Amino acid sequence: MAGVVVSVSKGVMVSVLAKLNELVGDTCANLIGLSKDILFLRNELPAINALLKKLEDNEQLDLQVKNWRNQVLEMAYDIEDCIDSFMTNVQSTDARASFISQISNFVMTLRGRFDTAMQIKELKTRLQDINDRRKRYKVDDYCTSGTTMEALDPRLPALYNEAASLVGIDNPKEELIKWVLDEDQRLKVVSIVGRGGLGKTTLATEVYRKVKERFSNKAFVSVSRTPDVTRILTDMLSQLHQDQRPCINDVQYLINSLINYLHDKRYLIVVDDLWDVPPWNTIRCSFPSNNQQSRVIITTRRVDVARMCCTDHRYIHYMQPLSDTNSRKLFFKRISVSEDDSYSSHIPEVVLCGILKKCGGLPLAIITISSILACQEPGRQVEQWECIQNSLTIQFATDPALEQMVQILDLSYKSLPHHLKSCFLYLGKYPEDHKIGRDDLVRQWVAEGFVTTSPGRDVWGIAEGYLNGLVNRSMIQPIYEASNTAVSHYRVHDMMLDLILRRCGEDNFLVAVRDPQEAEQTEYKVRRLSMDIRGKRRVEMTVATTDLLSQVRSLTMFGGYEGIPPLLEFKFLRVLFLDFHNHYESMDLTWIILLSQLRYLKIAGGPGYDKNINLPSQIQGLQHLETFELAEMTGCRIIPSDIVIDLPRLSHLVVPWDTRLPDGIVKANSLRTLVGFSLVKSSSENIEALGTLTNLVDMKLTCREWTSLEHTQTATSALSSALEKLGNLKRISVLT
Repeated sequence: MAGVVVSVSKGVMVSVLAKLNELVGDTCANLIGLSKDILFLRNELPAINALLKKLEDNEQLDLQVKNWRNQVLEMAYDIEDCIDSFMTNVQSTDARASFISQISNFVMTLRGRFDTAMQIKELKTRLQDINDRRKRYKVDDYCTSGTTMEALDPRLPALYNEAASLVGIDNPKEELIKWVLDEDQRLKVVSIVGRGGLGKTTLATEVYRKVKERFSNKAFVSVSRTPDVTRILTDMLSQLHQDQRPCINDVQYLINSLINYLHDKRYLIVVDDLWDVPPWNTIRCSFPSNNQQSRVIITTRRVDVARMCCTDHRYIHYMQPLSDTNSRKLFFKRISVSEDDSYSSHIPEVVLCGILKKCGGLPLAIITISSILACQEPGRQVEQWECIQNSLTIQFATDPALEQMVQILDLSYKSLPHHLKSCFLYLGKYPEDHKIGRDDLVRQWVAEGFVTTSPGRDVWGIAEGYLNGLVNRSMIQPIYEASNTAVSHYRVHDMMLDLILRRCGEDNFLVAVRDPQEAEQTEYKVRRLSMDIRGKRRVEMTVATTDLLSQVRSLTMFGGYEGIPPLLEFKFLRVLFLDFHNHYESMDLTWIILLSQLRYLKIAGGPGYDKNINLPSQIQGLQHLETFELAEMTGCRIIPSDIVIDLPRLSHLVVPWDTRLPDGIVKANSLRTLVGFSLVKSSSENIEALGTLTNLVDMKLTCREWTSLEHTQTATSALSSALEKLGNLKRISVLT
């Protein structure tokens, strides 16, 4: 496998180091002789983690170093699993039990504790071996000898596309030309923003070609993901003032030279591929506001950068995917076949529609894929064309002809800050065209440990900021619905999803399959598994598959209940998301009580799901549970009796509509979200007790089928009293 993205390992490494620190002073660990081994792990891992950070941006690692990184990641996961298992054994004694019971429990779990001791000794040996191979492979040398710069800008061909081959840019081109050539004397900055592959550089180049003769001085410079501001300013000055070849590589000198030269001239400058604000702040200093109708055009993938550069937001052009009509036009132009021709002899309509759907209006994807298909012989059978269509995803990862497209899309991933890379790869768990819930993502990221907390900041708010960061960088697209002003769902472009899955495969971050036995093809243990088994009645699990999946920490399933792997073996599971839409069998979920590490549980049955769902009567063993959600179900009326009493970390509780508020709700003071409970079926005491849940941010209740006027008045009065005390509540709705 190819190299691990270190940001992916960073989350688990930080978690492991924190847990090792806690374990150093543990009495039980000292009792069974673990303290020295734990200290060794704690002291060695930070140095390895620091090395991983230095290697992160190096694109020229050989196979040995990449394998070394993969093994470090595997070891980190195994250490965390071992610690979690040990702590579960240690904490399994009920503090309220009698002394004799506590002693009895200690003896019963003693074997497990000593098994953990042996595992930690084995992990120590593995770490020593990793350190030895680090020296043999000279891993440290890559921190100084490797380069993090792009050897060649993969977007360069866009600068040389013939205008005749372009499709769908006439209207935006004319709009931009109008902005550039208006009579406003002041310096104007125009921004073009959109995700990679939409044609920002192509559009900017066409506008530049059309209007450059109107300006006495012009320049077109590219910034790139790793900008060298000195080089950019030097290049700009050389284009603007061709008689001057600056020989002093000093930023301040170059800025002064540009200002002095441009102060009385009308100029046009294109700053292409701007990734961040700081480089712009420096480059911007060289543009004098001289009331000469000067213009600057910038292109960027980030909305916040576009807004920061453009003082008047009316002059921001948001790139849009090509329409179906223009997608077809571009496709046929690239394969040199007239759209009016009887193209059924070339590509069947069903195949063409499938290919264009996958491209999703992305010009880069259409151009690249059509260029490959242009080499195919006409007159093939429909089945042969369908085979070619189905192979495109595989070619995406292996065909050199697609490598340039991969590089361009991959630039967006490489530019992400460390904390967003894991969050972005996590999107690979969702099937193509799936509507991804905002709340689902935020809560799962927190449960997975991807969100870094900081003093005085709310972890859920930080997670929402992560999501906004991906939207801002055009990595994920909001779904705007007419009935809802707020965005609650998102979608990933098909080509971007292919890139995600490619990265996930390289990094062993996540495995997405249609059949669990496909997971056996992976070289390492599966840590996160997504199974899309919709349309399958039953999925068989082999012993080999079950063993391979035994250390899964996140399981997502789309499809029938019969396909659930034997989760009793998955003792490290943290996230469980079961989407049973279009499945109408009863379900026994009493086994979830055994998943002691579970942090996130969501079961979606689909509208009208009214079959029986068996939940455990009590779930006090799930001490880490943060989210409990039964979505779109009518077949579950009884929730665990202790769900609001014995779960100290429960933050989000979503139940089927019209469920009765449980007794003891007053103790659920960590709740932020409360959805589905009925005012009609709940006692006035429990309704009024909602006022003690001062951390509540979002509350949705039902108020249907009143039994009496007296109960109506009592319940509404109790709710009114509770709401007066909820100072953090931002959203409240009552369904009638």
